Amino acid sequence: MIVVPFYDVIIVPGVTIYFNRDYITSLTDRMIEKGDEMVFVMMKEDKKPTEDEMTPDDFYPIGIRAVVDGFHESNIGIKTLSRVNIEKIDLSGKEISVRTTERPIVEDINEEEQQARFEEVKNAYARYVSGQQWGLIVRSYVMQWKSIGEIAAAMSTRLALSNEEKYMIIEADSTRERFDLMEQALYEFLEISRVSDEAESAQEETNAKIYREDAIKKQISFLQSKLDEMHPENVSDVRRFECKIEECGMNETAKKEAEKVLNRMKQEGQHSSEYGLLYDYLDFVTSLTWQPDEQEDIDLKEAEAILDEDHFGLKRVKNRILQQIAVMTLNKKQSGSILLFVGAPGTGKTSIGQSIAKALHREYVRVSLGGVRDEAEIRGHRRTYIGAMPGRIMDGIKKSGSSNPVMVLDEVDKLSHDFHGDPASALLEVLDPEQNSTFTDHYMNVPYDLSNVLFVCTANTTDTIPEPLLNRMEVIQFPGYTASDKFEIARRHLLPRSMEAMGIKKSNLKVTDEAIRHIISDYTAESGVRGLKKRTDTLCRVAAVKLVRGDQKSITVSPKRLKEFLDANPIRHDRVTEMKKPGVVTGLAWTMAGGEILFIEAVAVKGSGKTVVTGHLGDVMKESVQIAMSLVREANPDKEDFFKEHDIHIHVPQGAVPKDGPSAGITMTTALQSLVTEKPVDATFAMTGEVSLRGNVMPIGGLPEKLMAAVRAGVKTVFIPEENVDDLEEVAEEVKEKLKIVPVHEIRDVMKAVGLPF
Repeated sequence: MIVVPFYDVIIVPGVTIYFNRDYITSLTDRMIEKGDEMVFVMMKEDKKPTEDEMTPDDFYPIGIRAVVDGFHESNIGIKTLSRVNIEKIDLSGKEISVRTTERPIVEDINEEEQQARFEEVKNAYARYVSGQQWGLIVRSYVMQWKSIGEIAAAMSTRLALSNEEKYMIIEADSTRERFDLMEQALYEFLEISRVSDEAESAQEETNAKIYREDAIKKQISFLQSKLDEMHPENVSDVRRFECKIEECGMNETAKKEAEKVLNRMKQEGQHSSEYGLLYDYLDFVTSLTWQPDEQEDIDLKEAEAILDEDHFGLKRVKNRILQQIAVMTLNKKQSGSILLFVGAPGTGKTSIGQSIAKALHREYVRVSLGGVRDEAEIRGHRRTYIGAMPGRIMDGIKKSGSSNPVMVLDEVDKLSHDFHGDPASALLEVLDPEQNSTFTDHYMNVPYDLSNVLFVCTANTTDTIPEPLLNRMEVIQFPGYTASDKFEIARRHLLPRSMEAMGIKKSNLKVTDEAIRHIISDYTAESGVRGLKKRTDTLCRVAAVKLVRGDQKSITVSPKRLKEFLDANPIRHDRVTEMKKPGVVTGLAWTMAGGEILFIEAVAVKGSGKTVVTGHLGDVMKESVQIAMSLVREANPDKEDFFKEHDIHIHVPQGAVPKDGPSAGITMTTALQSLVTEKPVDATFAMTGEVSLRGNVMPIGGLPEKLMAAVRAGVKTVFIPEENVDDLEEVAEEVKEKLKIVPVHEIRDVMKAVGLPF
């Protein structure tokens, strides 16, 4: 008896099944002849019968007895007879052998009912295959089925049944139960096939509709493009924006948002109240440069030449800028710190940004932040608000027409905040290299890459800049210009530009060097050159009037003629005098316009021991007065009656001008000590520095500007804190040559140097 293992197939008694001859003969060494008996045994898992590791437990306990019915070409007909119980399976030989017993069957369904239900199933299959493209080939095969068992056997590999469920059909003793199970499985297959066919057909219809729609759109687009070429003046807004969205190279997120707004624009129509808002948005985002510009190779020598040509002096600043350019050259990308230029007005902080852009061959854009108090000025307004606009950053990017311009953020120290938000905090994302690659303006509502932008910030002071924002930037101090620097700047830059602006030729106007020096010394009072530019402009305008009237064909301006050409009186600068008086000491102060000398005056009058302070002093300077009083009283215990019987009045002249800052401590102390000891201090001595209750002199800021003010005022000797000695590197040599600079560590050092006991 031949044993044929099978898997995942339904084989029931009373059917004829056709197997491939090679499949059967591969399971036995002897030839198969008609009438040979065999037993089909069902495996629990899909295994090859020749595998050595097979065991009897791999087979189900019920099999099907069958005989070879005949041969047809390459197939063998097998007629199944009955079910058998597998009593024993022997896997030790080359072939599988079994011992079986007949398994009884319960005939509980008559042939008429079976035949009627079978015909229904067969006809259902016939109808199904008739609706298929391959139906003619399969229909003849379907009509040859003689029982529902044959259908189940033929379709068993395609039924949605597990191997276990297929075995349950074979296992069923009841004929009706087995018939019901096969019928249900076959109808389920037909229903699943119909649903699958319907879904496939629907998908084909949908795809055909999509393909047709795409084809029509392409034809419309092609025809519209030809019409646009013939009549460019009649291109519709929608069509123009469709083209711009495709051509501007925006990222996928931005493209989806733009297309969404464009679709809404189509739906709203030109007469809608929102059409203008949608138009403005699309016009803005499609006008931006989304793709990074190709960076040209940077020539460091050329960059250095450009900086030197555009700006005189500022060696330390230029060196730092060249370092940044060198790093960018090596990295082939934007890198390095955000530069913050800090200095007095007119020292070239903003204009040097133009030179950087010129040296890098980039576009230049300036964004003024002075007085900005609304966060939306930085991040933009949300489009839900009427009158919404993009922020100043993205507006600057649009105006530059580039994705990697040099952007100067002017006056970052003048940002403020209120209930509208904190614009300084909004700048944190803009200036942070780790975040600005995905900067999202509220108006745009899509990310934009700012990492390629070279940001340069300017400020007059760092005192008002929040610490988190200041930490993201590298502070570069712009020292004030010396008189000789101003002369060179006026001669090389300011005067030629003023003459060009007024249309005056070089042959028509000559300003002597001495006249320029007088303008600098007598008509300006600043660390920068902004006021000097105003004076050269005024001079050229007056000269233009004279030339147009024909009074003179060629004008020479000398110091004696300055009042004739300048509409201002000479500025009175405070200068030290030779007169000595106890209680009067010269101090040095830093202002927004540069350095100034500051006289500290103290006087004692009969009274009850009060201290009076005048001169519009701030809280810091008032505290300096209190510290100075404590130090002087401690140093003069024998003068206690003097302090009890007199009121001390301390005054700083120009009382209408606010004064504050931690740099007048040693000046206050020296003035009081001079008053108490009734010994005057030489007026050519000037000093700057704060003092502690222990008598230590503490460091100050703005040293270059203060020393220039000392030179201008005729000071000979300046006392500075010892900790500020390193800052002398920033002071021009010509200033240091005109001053005797004395570093001091304690207030006793100051008193000893000026000749006061302490």
